[in-house]
Amino acid sequence: MYQPWTVKYKPKTLKEVVGNKEAIQKFVEWVKSWDRGIPPKRAAFLYGPPGVGKTVTVEALANDLKMELVEKNASDYRTEEAVKRFAGLASQYGSLFGTKRIILFDELDGLTGTADKGGVKAITDITKTAQCPIVLIANNAFDPRFAFLRNYCLLIEFKKPSTTDVLKHLKGICLKEGIEAEENALKFIAQRSEGDIRSAVTDLQALAQGKKRLTYDDVSWLGFRDRQETIFTVLRMILYGKTCEGAKRAVDMADVDTDMLFEWIYENVPAHLTDPHDLARAMDALSMADVYRGRIRKTQDWSFVRYVVDFMSAGVAMARVNTKTSGWTPFRFPERIQALSRSKEERAMQLEIGRKIKRRCHISATRAAKEVLPYLRIIFKNNVKMAAGIAKWLDLTPEMIEYVAESKEKAAAINKLLS
Repeated sequence: MYQPWTVKYKPKTLKEVVGNKEAIQKFVEWVKSWDRGIPPKRAAFLYGPPGVGKTVTVEALANDLKMELVEKNASDYRTEEAVKRFAGLASQYGSLFGTKRIILFDELDGLTGTADKGGVKAITDITKTAQCPIVLIANNAFDPRFAFLRNYCLLIEFKKPSTTDVLKHLKGICLKEGIEAEENALKFIAQRSEGDIRSAVTDLQALAQGKKRLTYDDVSWLGFRDRQETIFTVLRMILYGKTCEGAKRAVDMADVDTDMLFEWIYENVPAHLTDPHDLARAMDALSMADVYRGRIRKTQDWSFVRYVVDFMSAGVAMARVNTKTSGWTPFRFPERIQALSRSKEERAMQLEIGRKIKRRCHISATRAAKEVLPYLRIIFKNNVKMAAGIAKWLDLTPEMIEYVAESKEKAAAINKLLS
């Protein structure tokens, strides 16, 4: 059964947490200070970008210190009554088994919506009288809603880990999975994650799972994908959505455009809707979305985009009737987008070579790439000496020579003659 690598390689101890050593040390010292009595600040407020290790730090510390962790997503407890029911008594009394207790309110940002009815006030009241450590986690601790709450908290900032730290973590995963990965491939994934470890691991699994070797070519096309809200979260909300409104809201969360999101959904629907009738309904919805996409391209009437969004989000979500969730099915990168990005790189190389030919033969670069390049390929494959002369005359770079020769061995022989 598939298992997300973010779960499989989730840190179990503080030594395994990536980066933020100073923040972790400050947090550990605060928790241990409870052994000497109740500290001035009864709550620690961990804040920073998503995916940098805030939650896993709390979980790993509880594991290291053998503490009972009482953990809830704060966005699920927005009302005063719900917060007190969850953490009120737990913050006042010890564990039944005599172990120390730590209470975690995760994703506190969720309390800032219109549905919040006293949730922040209730958490503030609990922190004033808590008899055990209270930990709050949010992306932004300086939201105006938290102004009064911050007075009772020790603020601990978690920053984005360095590319080097993320790269080291990815190398460790590849080693355990038996994957031989090129250094520049993993470095590219680490850089693209921008310090979001969870996102980097998700990308690595999507690109490398089932392979024995991961090359730079396998990952370089990721440059065509922007990331603000991870696309996997958006896909999950659509493909496993329970309501039309929730599925449509997911489209607003995505930072990719509508056409790109359509490709992601189209690629992944067959793997996640396994019932034939469900799949047929989903593909019918996508076909209708595609019809309206065509109308937009033809008429430039962008009022049709709302129909595209409705069919490819709510239409797909509501198609799930008989499909049962079994294990974890990974999301796939769109093959059509991957092929397009690779062909774009190839066209760019052809045009550059065409410009070299243009300067010598006085024809357009496009014509040179189309009509002259095929003959150069035959020469470069069969006559190394002549190829070296042509390469010198056209002033081709080593990369261009290898592209024309379509062989690293041939290219090496040509470059040897040139040197």
